[in-house]
Amino acid sequence: MTTMDRRNFFKYAGLGMAGVAVSAVSKVALAAIPEIITSEVANTQEPLYPGTGRPYQPVVTLNGWSLPWKMNNGVKEFHLVAEPVVREIAPGMKANLWGYNGQSPGPTIEVVEGDRVRIFVTNRLPEKTSVHWHGQRLPNGMDGVSGLTQAAIEPGKTFVYEFEAKRPGTFMYHPHADEMLQMAMGMMGSWITHPKNPKFMPVDRDFVFLLNAYDIEPGSFTPKVNTMLDFNLWTWNSRAFPGIDPIVVRKDDRVRIRVGNLTMTNHPIHLHGHEFEVTGTDGGWVPKTARWPEVTTDVAVGQMRAIEFIANEPGDWAFHCHKSHHTMNAMGHSFPTMIGVKQGDLMKKITNLVPDYMPMGETGMSEMTDMSEMMDVPLPKNTLPMMMGNGQFGSLEMGGMFTTVKVRDGLAKNDYKNPGDYKNPSGTVAHAVEVDLTKVERQKPHAEGELEVNVRKPINHSGH
Repeated sequence: MTTMDRRNFFKYAGLGMAGVAVSAVSKVALAAIPEIITSEVANTQEPLYPGTGRPYQPVVTLNGWSLPWKMNNGVKEFHLVAEPVVREIAPGMKANLWGYNGQSPGPTIEVVEGDRVRIFVTNRLPEKTSVHWHGQRLPNGMDGVSGLTQAAIEPGKTFVYEFEAKRPGTFMYHPHADEMLQMAMGMMGSWITHPKNPKFMPVDRDFVFLLNAYDIEPGSFTPKVNTMLDFNLWTWNSRAFPGIDPIVVRKDDRVRIRVGNLTMTNHPIHLHGHEFEVTGTDGGWVPKTARWPEVTTDVAVGQMRAIEFIANEPGDWAFHCHKSHHTMNAMGHSFPTMIGVKQGDLMKKITNLVPDYMPMGETGMSEMTDMSEMMDVPLPKNTLPMMMGNGQFGSLEMGGMFTTVKVRDGLAKNDYKNPGDYKNPSGTVAHAVEVDLTKVERQKPHAEGELEVNVRKPINHSGH
């Protein structure tokens, strides 16, 4: 990790405690708290293997990292810093977000069932905040709901949370203070509690990421925080394809992927080339007798799902949300549909009058992608095109909640590097064939010259 030396991250920072949560912490514990560890890189970091405490198989955070800790008299101590951050959504676009320790989402916290955990939270935001440990069993005063279970953490103050990690599983953390604004700005992170028995439900590779979304107008840098559903950037760990790293696994690995949803809508997560089982939820691990095979699982708002499969089919397999709008960048919903309309030089004339005018192409949206490859289609500064990202056979025409699971034979145990494009065996790629088919004449929807009228019934809350 570029901003830390793992051999030295247990240094102490002599920071005075300006505020303390409901829990009483001894003066010895407050004398020195873990130093602030930050990372601003947007690529997937290596897993953090435990150097102290109980052993476990670490997770790999997609386009993220795990937060180091220090041991203090048997207690695992972490330091989170809530602060403004700059996050690269994908190459060519950055956003002004709020997050933790230099990133949005914040770093993943990994502990073991039964660990005593102490988390120091420093607030460098311009407003008060708190941290809710979503799904955890803990004392009421540590639940992180400002005004209900604790006083809010004022700007410049540091609070401490302390509890036992009682239940193994996948959890999340996020504010419960002005949470609509703060979560819309990217404040969230993943929490993994590993089972104390390392032989319980073992896997070869374990990945985690959060689903989040933003409404950032073209040309701007800061999200609109009052948006309810009409988001234009659908992201995984605040990254949009092609900025989302691939999930790299060895052939025949048992793979677990943990997905948490902190957006405002549900997401049917779909894997190509393999079937999987849902093995975990927010409530815990699913008994074997209650599982069934799937290729798509719906992750609702505030939920987590852990899926597992045997990666026994080599290739580059798509892995994405199956809501088609969620695999797009800068998704404008007000573009007129121009399929079948002969536009000629109409677009050029209109854009002279309305510079922001952008209709769908005459033959579909792929036409717009093809045009952008042939000529320099102007976009506002700091704006991603709707469909981007190329594969070995051309444009993928994706741009949001999409990545690939790359299954390869012969990878080393801890090799997570992108292996490049899959080399398909001869005769296993779909290809064009020459055929002579009789053209079929079909009835047109309306006669030439007729006026086509679309009637829209007025309704309230349009777009929700």
